[in-house]
Amino acid sequence: MSSGRYRVLASPAPVVDLVRRRREPVVVRTLRSTAAAVLAYLAALWLSGNAQPLLAPLTAVLVVQVTLYATLTLGVRRIASVVAGVLIAVGFADAVGLTWWSLGLLVLVCLSLGHLLHLAPWVEEVAVTGMLVLGVGGQRTEAVGRVIETLIGAAVGVLLNAVVAPPVYVEPAGEAIKDLAARLRLLLLRIGDELVHAASARHVAAWLDEARRLDHQTADVDAALARAEESLRLNPRGRPALGARLVLRGGLDAMEHCAVGLRSLCRSFADLAELRTDENPLYSGEVAAELRHLFGHLADAADRFGRLVTAEVAAITAGGAVPAAAQLRQELARALAQARAGRDRAAALLRSESDRDPEVWELHGALLALTERLMNELDIDRRLRASPTADRPEARRRRDRTTLGGLLRSLRSGELRRWLGGRVDPSRNWSFGRSGR
Repeated sequence: MSSGRYRVLASPAPVVDLVRRRREPVVVRTLRSTAAAVLAYLAALWLSGNAQPLLAPLTAVLVVQVTLYATLTLGVRRIASVVAGVLIAVGFADAVGLTWWSLGLLVLVCLSLGHLLHLAPWVEEVAVTGMLVLGVGGQRTEAVGRVIETLIGAAVGVLLNAVVAPPVYVEPAGEAIKDLAARLRLLLLRIGDELVHAASARHVAAWLDEARRLDHQTADVDAALARAEESLRLNPRGRPALGARLVLRGGLDAMEHCAVGLRSLCRSFADLAELRTDENPLYSGEVAAELRHLFGHLADAADRFGRLVTAEVAAITAGGAVPAAAQLRQELARALAQARAGRDRAAALLRSESDRDPEVWELHGALLALTERLMNELDIDRRLRASPTADRPEARRRRDRTTLGGLLRSLRSGELRRWLGGRVDPSRNWSFGRSGR
């Protein structure tokens, strides 16, 4: 019995992995496309009378996307492209028939019409359909059959996503922001550790390369957030998670600015390294130790910020409080307070360094200013108060719909609750991003 139990647990790895990843976009689209192709083929056999209606499953596979909104829009464009190609081909067949010049003219007209009607990514489908219909002499039965199979395939693809609603990709977007914050944390820790071990120009070049790579991950996070926002559109599962869009967009905005600030910080270190000789480190002794503490606290703040985004998103999608969120808010506030205290101590030491070497005072000032910018970006309320239009009513209303700190004001005023159709409990403590100072 024991051996049988272990045989069950030792299921094929691909099957187990597929079940574990069933909510990932690639897996979702693969399974839905397979089901849509089979259903479209069966429906076309019954409705079209064609013995091999392969255009219907082909259309279903091309139309089905990971979100209902994308499936619907692509389905409409696919149908429009086929109908346009059929109509053009029938007109050409009646007028001139199939010749080398009529074929070239047909392709030119079909592609031009596809671009004019904004049928991307199905612009080429207009020409393909036109050539196929023209090749059989523009027969009405062939043209009508092609349109019918396309309609069946598109309808099956759209209905499948409408009946079996696709998942909402809000939580993966939150995880992507948390991963970006984790990479930001690792780079800050690395800078601090290497500063106390006689960091040189070689180390600074590696920091700068890593900071630049953060930009690529930021673009990936932005794509994940765009997919999450699209998955909420027309999706019945997405209504409870509408408020998470505000948290995610505000979190990504803060992470983008932190990545830019950190890259500028590394650039300042690179400028400072040019003034040092190969034997002299960037900083040493008490200055290097204090900068290590400063970057350590900044790393903690970035980590807590990313985890807090994930916790708040989980709270919104689950419709209840997440105990870890309150603790993360406190830890974020504490890390920011410690970072500001460390910045003040580092400023005093760097001022003494500048007195001894006036040539570097500007770079020291840039270093302190950039660390302050990182702290301000992680402290959302402080960044909002610093906006020159923060007190304008229109600006505040726009900000409340698009940023993290505005959640609190929106919930107090009841505006966000009305926008979400009463799905948000105003009694909850939405103080995301507050520093607690």
